[in-house]
Amino acid sequence: MRHARRRVVRRVTRLAAVGGLLLGGVMVTRAVASEPPATTTAVPHTYSTKAGQTGTDLVARLGSSRTAGTWIGADGKPVVAVTDEQAAAEVREAGARPKVVGHSMDELKSAAKTLRSAPRVAGTAWSMDYRTNEVVVQGDSTVSASDWAAMTKVAQGIGGFVRMERTKGSFTPRLNGAQPILSTGGRCSAGFNVTNGQSDFILTAGHCGPTGSTWFADTGGTNQLGKTVTQSFPGNDFSLVQYANGKAGDGAGVVFIGNGKGVQITGAGDPSIGQRVFRSGSTSGLRDGQVTGVNSTVNYPEGTVTGLIETNVCAEPGDSGGPMFSEGIALGITSGGSGDCTQGGTTFFQPVTKALTALGMQLIVSNPTAAAGGASPAPSATSAQGSIAPGAASPGSSAAVQGAQGTPLLSRITDTRNVGPGLLVLGGSLIALVATRYIRSEQDRRAYQRYYGATWG
Repeated sequence: MRHARRRVVRRVTRLAAVGGLLLGGVMVTRAVASEPPATTTAVPHTYSTKAGQTGTDLVARLGSSRTAGTWIGADGKPVVAVTDEQAAAEVREAGARPKVVGHSMDELKSAAKTLRSAPRVAGTAWSMDYRTNEVVVQGDSTVSASDWAAMTKVAQGIGGFVRMERTKGSFTPRLNGAQPILSTGGRCSAGFNVTNGQSDFILTAGHCGPTGSTWFADTGGTNQLGKTVTQSFPGNDFSLVQYANGKAGDGAGVVFIGNGKGVQITGAGDPSIGQRVFRSGSTSGLRDGQVTGVNSTVNYPEGTVTGLIETNVCAEPGDSGGPMFSEGIALGITSGGSGDCTQGGTTFFQPVTKALTALGMQLIVSNPTAAAGGASPAPSATSAQGSIAPGAASPGSSAAVQGAQGTPLLSRITDTRNVGPGLLVLGGSLIALVATRYIRSEQDRRAYQRYYGATWG
């Protein structure tokens, strides 16, 4: 019986030592492999970023009197609207596809300016549709027949390139990074983490609350996140919530997409019409769709906001302030719209780049090198829209969200700070393994001596 117990103890000890060797090896190799290099300044460029930049550069070079915007075509290549054949030839030479149109960007902007100067009608919105070379005016269900008739008269005075459309639902801010933030004014969603170098902030929607609003991470009001220190609404739709302790903490460059998962954010940019984008919010989670317009104006009941991004991504109350992104690039924060995620609708976003410039802030990003290599793709969106832009755009590289559902064991043991502890585990396990082998040998030698002495007397 005693020998059986000894054998069990030896086996358990050996298994523990071998397990320690394996664990220590994982801690060291994975931590070293994930350790960022001394300098990582490059931000990855995606297919949509490159295509959009090519079109934008051509528009800037040719000028607003000879072009009328750019978008991503069905083949994933940039398309540039031009007003003459010479401009078309220059676009072809640059590797993009031209489309000759009848109205320049100057004319489209002039039409939008005329609409803006007309009497304001809550529940209306307009944006530039570069693909059809039109300014599209939308009126929701709250716009009366007389107000709609008045706006139609204004549009007819501009010209035939202003298209009037009625839409279901009503244009409202989506009040009520997507994790929920709560105050006495309602519930919103965190957007992106930003910094001025001394303190960190949450960039969210401006209509979520006025300056001085206190935000919490729980309904009980015990976990205070911070206070709104800057608000811009209407006109724009962004605000800054300063963290109570001044720091965003670990995982600040990751946006939440549900089920303890997140997407690493590696930079900020401006989207192109036709680009596939993703939005995350505390009400409806991760959704996807297309950018359908830019430089959009929407007349909310609370006021008019201009310069927005128009999409067919759905959103619901509580999604306000949540992030819009594509392939890890921050693009916008949720402003408002119409419809819901059952029937679909239109959602407008405040451009991130415009907000950062106005606020003098920098986006807090994940390690670009780590985001570009080895990370697993994020889950697909469950969108009611089913709208897919050219190519296989994804939300970005996935990451676990700190605090959402605890830190996964693998994340803890592969942390870069665990190289030293990993080496200690390796050393201790190796000593234990050698010791068990030595003890086993000594026990076998003594047993053999006893057996020899008893046999040969």
